[in-house]
Amino acid sequence: MLVNLSDVLTSEGRQMSMEVPLEMTCFKSGMGSFSVLEKSSVAFTFTNIEADKAKVQGAIKITFQTYCDRCLTEVPTILDLQFERIVTSPEITAEDEEVDDLSFMEGYQLNVETLVYNEIIGNWPAKILCKDDCKGLCPVCGQDRNKTDCGCDTFVPDPRMAVIQDIFNASKEV
Repeated sequence: MLVNLSDVLTSEGRQMSMEVPLEMTCFKSGMGSFSVLEKSSVAFTFTNIEADKAKVQGAIKITFQTYCDRCLTEVPTILDLQFERIVTSPEITAEDEEVDDLSFMEGYQLNVETLVYNEIIGNWPAKILCKDDCKGLCPVCGQDRNKTDCGCDTFVPDPRMAVIQDIFNASKEV
C-alpha cells in the first residue's frame, strides 16, 4: 500500500497520524518463508521537520510461524517493531548523496510493505529457540532430546588428539 506524503513534505510544521493495514501474509527471505499468524495495522505519525524533510514514526506487532533452530518444533515468533526514519522529497534525495537508503519511497509515496519488510529484516532474531535450554535433536538417531533421552553415544573425539589416540590403540594391540 502506498501513502502519499506530499502534504507533509511540503507544509512546514504539518503533522499527520494514520493507521494503515498491512497486506503481508508471508515473509520471505534467505532464511526461509514464514507465514504471518497475526498482525496489527501499522500506526504512523508523519511530521514535517524542515523544508522537504519529514520524520516517519511507526509501530506494528507481527506474529510469524517459525521453527526452533535446534529441535524444529513450531514456535510463534512475535516482533514488536518501533521505527523512525527521515524521508525527503524526490528533488532533495536526488541532490543529497548522504541520505539513508530510501528504497521504500516512490516519489512522494511511501511504500508501507517495503518499509515494514526492511524493518523485519533488520530486527529478525539471530536464533529462534523453543526455550532457552533446548537440547535439540540427537545427531545419531534424530530423536528430540527435549522429550526423551535416546541413549545414543554422541562422543566426538577431538581430531587434534587423533595421533595420540593411535599411539594408545597401538600399545593395546597384542
